[in-house]
Amino acid sequence: RCVVRALIASERSATTHAFVVMPDHLHWLMQLREGYELSQVVRFVKSHSARSIRCLHHEMGKVWQGGFHDRAVRREENLADLAGYIVHNPVRAGLVSSPGCYSHWDCIYL
Repeated sequence: RCVVRALIASERSATTHAFVVMPDHLHWLMQLREGYELSQVVRFVKSHSARSIRCLHHEMGKVWQGGFHDRAVRREENLADLAGYIVHNPVRAGLVSSPGCYSHWDCIYL
Protein backbone atom coordinates (compact mmCIF):
# COMPACT_ATOMS: atom_id res chain seq x y z
CA ARG A 1 0.00 0.00 0.00
CA CYS A 2 2.96 2.31 0.58
CA VAL A 3 3.95 1.86 -3.06
CA VAL A 4 0.38 2.49 -4.24
CA ARG A 5 0.27 5.72 -2.20
CA ALA A 6 3.59 6.78 -3.77
CA LEU A 7 2.17 6.15 -7.26
CA ILE A 8 -0.85 8.29 -6.41
CA ALA A 9 1.45 11.03 -5.09
CA SER A 10 3.36 11.00 -8.38
CA GLU A 11 0.29 12.03 -10.41
CA ARG A 12 1.69 15.56 -10.75
CA SER A 13 4.57 14.20 -12.82
CA ALA A 14 3.08 11.11 -14.53
CA THR A 15 -0.29 9.74 -15.59
CA THR A 16 -0.76 6.14 -14.47
CA HIS A 17 -2.51 3.86 -16.97
CA ALA A 18 -1.94 0.57 -15.10
CA PHE A 19 0.21 -0.88 -12.33
CA VAL A 20 0.66 -4.00 -10.28
CA VAL A 21 2.79 -4.20 -7.13
CA MET A 22 4.32 -7.66 -7.05
CA PRO A 23 6.00 -9.10 -3.92
CA ASP A 24 9.46 -8.06 -5.13
CA HIS A 25 8.94 -5.54 -7.94
CA LEU A 26 6.55 -3.10 -9.61
CA HIS A 27 5.08 -3.01 -13.13
CA TRP A 28 3.91 0.49 -14.05
CA LEU A 29 2.46 1.70 -17.34
CA MET A 30 2.58 5.46 -17.20
CA GLN A 31 2.96 8.55 -19.32
CA LEU A 32 5.32 11.29 -18.24
CA ARG A 33 3.86 14.77 -17.96
CA GLU A 34 5.66 17.54 -19.80
CA GLY A 35 8.80 18.73 -18.07
CA TYR A 36 9.50 15.52 -16.13
CA GLU A 37 12.10 12.83 -16.75
CA LEU A 38 11.61 9.13 -16.13
CA SER A 39 14.50 8.83 -13.68
CA GLN A 40 13.13 11.76 -11.67
CA VAL A 41 9.66 10.18 -11.38
CA VAL A 42 11.00 6.72 -10.52
CA ARG A 43 13.32 8.22 -7.91
CA PHE A 44 10.32 10.03 -6.35
CA VAL A 45 8.20 6.86 -6.17
CA LYS A 46 11.04 4.79 -4.75
CA SER A 47 12.03 7.35 -2.12
CA HIS A 48 8.45 8.20 -1.12
CA SER A 49 7.49 4.53 -0.71
CA ALA A 50 10.76 3.58 0.99
CA ARG A 51 10.31 6.30 3.62
CA SER A 52 6.79 5.06 4.33
CA ILE A 53 7.86 1.42 4.53
CA ARG A 54 10.78 2.20 6.87
CA CYS A 55 8.53 4.30 9.12
CA LEU A 56 5.85 1.61 9.20
CA HIS A 57 8.32 -1.15 10.10
CA HIS A 58 10.62 0.99 12.27
CA GLU A 59 13.59 -0.19 10.26
CA MET A 60 16.38 1.31 8.26
CA GLY A 61 17.93 -0.29 5.25
CA LYS A 62 17.48 -0.68 1.57
CA VAL A 63 13.95 -1.18 0.24
CA TRP A 64 14.55 -0.91 -3.52
CA GLN A 65 17.40 -2.16 -5.65
CA GLY A 66 19.35 0.47 -7.56
CA GLY A 67 18.22 1.40 -11.05
CA PHE A 68 15.17 0.22 -12.97
CA HIS A 69 14.22 -1.40 -16.25
CA ASP A 70 12.13 0.56 -18.69
CA ARG A 71 10.60 0.03 -22.08
CA ALA A 72 9.08 2.71 -24.28
CA VAL A 73 5.67 1.98 -25.78
CA ARG A 74 5.60 1.98 -29.57
CA ARG A 75 2.90 3.92 -31.38
CA GLU A 76 1.44 0.73 -32.85
CA GLU A 77 1.07 -0.96 -29.46
CA ASN A 78 -2.36 -1.00 -27.85
CA LEU A 79 -2.30 0.51 -24.34
CA ALA A 80 -5.27 -1.55 -23.18
CA ASP A 81 -3.48 -4.78 -24.21
CA LEU A 82 -0.32 -3.69 -22.41
CA ALA A 83 -2.33 -2.77 -19.31
CA GLY A 84 -4.06 -6.16 -19.36
CA TYR A 85 -0.70 -7.89 -19.58
CA ILE A 86 0.54 -5.91 -16.59
CA VAL A 87 -2.41 -6.63 -14.31
CA HIS A 88 -2.28 -10.35 -15.16
CA ASN A 89 1.28 -10.66 -13.77
CA PRO A 90 0.08 -12.08 -10.41
CA VAL A 91 -1.87 -14.76 -12.30
CA ARG A 92 1.14 -15.73 -14.43
CA ALA A 93 3.27 -15.80 -11.26
CA GLY A 94 0.84 -18.27 -9.68
CA LEU A 95 -0.13 -15.93 -6.84
CA VAL A 96 -3.86 -15.80 -7.66
CA SER A 97 -6.33 -17.34 -10.10
CA SER A 98 -7.55 -14.00 -11.48
CA PRO A 99 -6.46 -10.35 -11.23
CA GLY A 100 -9.56 -9.55 -9.17
CA CYS A 101 -8.21 -11.79 -6.40
CA TYR A 102 -5.06 -9.64 -6.11
CA SER A 103 -5.35 -6.38 -4.20
CA HIS A 104 -2.40 -4.28 -5.35
CA TRP A 105 -3.22 -3.23 -8.90
CA ASP A 106 -5.26 -0.74 -10.84
CA CYS A 107 -5.94 -0.02 -14.49
CA ILE A 108 -7.88 2.72 -16.25
CA TYR A 109 -8.78 0.37 -19.11
CA LEU A 110 -10.56 -2.37 -17.13
